[in-house]
Amino acid sequence: MPEQLMTLEQVAKYLNVDKFTVYRLLADRELPAFKVGNQWRFKKKLIENWLKKNSNLQRKRSQ
Repeated sequence: MPEQLMTLEQVAKYLNVDKFTVYRLLADRELPAFKVGNQWRFKKKLIENWLKKNSNLQRKRSQ
């Protein structure tokens, strides 16, 4: 089964943020993504891993 790809708008909705927040995260190279032509694409699994890595719960446990 192929990996699920998401558009910028889908990621913004998934993260419950504005698309300009996603653009800022991309500009800061914080969010894992790649371009297809001139459009950003995101692997859902990488976004989920990024969320786990950057969650407050994860940081709290490691302290």
